[in-house]
This record gives sequence, structure tokens and C-alpha cells, in this order.
Amino acid sequence: MILDRILEHKRAELRHKQSRSYLSNLKAAIRDAPPALGFAVTLDATKSPDSPALIAEVKKASPSLGLLRPEFSEKFDYLGLARTYHEHGASAVSVLTDKEFFQGDLRYLEEIKRALPIPALNKEFMVGDVQFYEARAHGADAVLLIVAALERRQLMDFHALAAELGMDSLFETHHERELDTVLEWIPTARMIGINNRDLNTFTTDLNVTFRLAKRIPSDKLIISESGIHDRDAVTKLTEAGVHAMLVGESLIRAEHTGDKVRELLGFASPSAQSA
Repeated sequence: MILDRILEHKRAELRHKQSRSYLSNLKAAIRDAPPALGFAVTLDATKSPDSPALIAEVKKASPSLGLLRPEFSEKFDYLGLARTYHEHGASAVSVLTDKEFFQGDLRYLEEIKRALPIPALNKEFMVGDVQFYEARAHGADAVLLIVAALERRQLMDFHALAAELGMDSLFETHHERELDTVLEWIPTARMIGINNRDLNTFTTDLNVTFRLAKRIPSDKLIISESGIHDRDAVTKLTEAGVHAMLVGESLIRAEHTGDKVRELLGFASPSAQSA
């Protein structure tokens, strides 16, 4: 199973980071860093009656597809990609930082945050405390907590640690049991993510969002993740009460990424406006 392989490798990675000096350096960087931006507050403020807010993903590769664009083998312009997202209406960015399976890097997150005034989610497989210090030290405003990857106590402790460091938590769920775990044991959870991608097969199905969204209380922000490719899908998500959408591959693989952002958000593209 892909998720199991990723988690096993992630735990091995962390064993090489368990030095007191490394953690001390991260804490020093956090002390000198500007405060985190409100990730959940931004999504809530920028959603509209016609469209969920957009979290646009900076992503080089995936385990199922490899490089998302052929030219990424020569250069991955993560800053240019993030700027395009921001300029065309994205409310926030999600930055993949896993190296082994997604060819990401914490450096991408840090440089994007230095260049752009936009909230950023550290898209990572969180399994240990040090990763939260890494995320904040590199500029993250929010972290991802994958319910399928963590025990209940870990979810609670990691949520508390993220809050202590000033970051929001996005709880990612895939089915009813995981959703119920979050609602029952972490009542202060603000953002509930529904991943339409099966983490074992990597296939997507928007019906996962339509099914789970009905169970989520009105005081939570519902975020649909993966498998969102066109405006018709966005309209259906809006009708289902979704507050934000996390989109990566359909934006990155589009011929014109900026136009694709505007299409999903329901904005006319510049070319259409001038016609």
C-alpha cells in the first residue's frame, strides 16, 4: 500500500533528525519568524456564494504519475507557479515537501513564503513532533494531519502542538470512521478535509465529499481535496456546502495554469474578457 510505504520511509527519515542541536536551530528560527497568517480565517473570508476558496498546490511529482510536467525534469519553477496562483485568485497555497515520493522540499515552502503574502499549508506526512517545528521554521501557516496515518492520541497531541506554534491544522479524512474520530475527539478542529483520493489506490471519486459533507457540523470549514478538474465539479461542491477546495494536478497540468485557476473559480479569463 502506498500510504504504508510513505509512512515507513517518513519514520526512517525522522530517526536521522533526532538531534538536540537540530531542534534548537528550528526553535531559534521560529522565534525570529513573523507570526503565522490565519489559514482557516483566510479561507472563510474568501469563499463566495459561487465558489469555494481555492488552495492551489505546488507539486512537482506524485507516486502515481511521476513528474506532473515534462519540463520539471529540467526546472521546477515553484515560485513562478505560486505567483501565478496568487495573481489569478487562489486564497492559499499547499506546498508538497516530501522528497522521496513527491520530489518536494522544505526550501520550496520557505522561498514561497518569503516572496508572497499568502497563507501556506505544509503538505507533508506528519508522524513526529520535529516536523511541526520544521514546518513553522520554514514559514508554514497550517499543517496537514492525515487521520488514516495517526492514532487518536497523536491527532490530539499534534493538533495541540500545531496550535502552540501558531499554525492551523487541516484534518484529512477519507471515510465516516475517520470523520467521526475527529468530530468526537477534537471538538476544536476548525478545518475538515475530505480527500477524494484513495491513498492506497490513488484513484479519485468526488462522491466521497458529497457523502461525508452531510455529516459535518456547520461550524466547521469543509475542504474537498483531489479529483477537482472542471467548473462543473466546483459547482457541485458549492451546492454540497464545501467552503474550500485543494487542487493541484489539474492546475499544474493545464496548458495555461492561470486560466485554469480562473475557470475553477468562475472568473472570466483575460482572453475571454478581451473578446
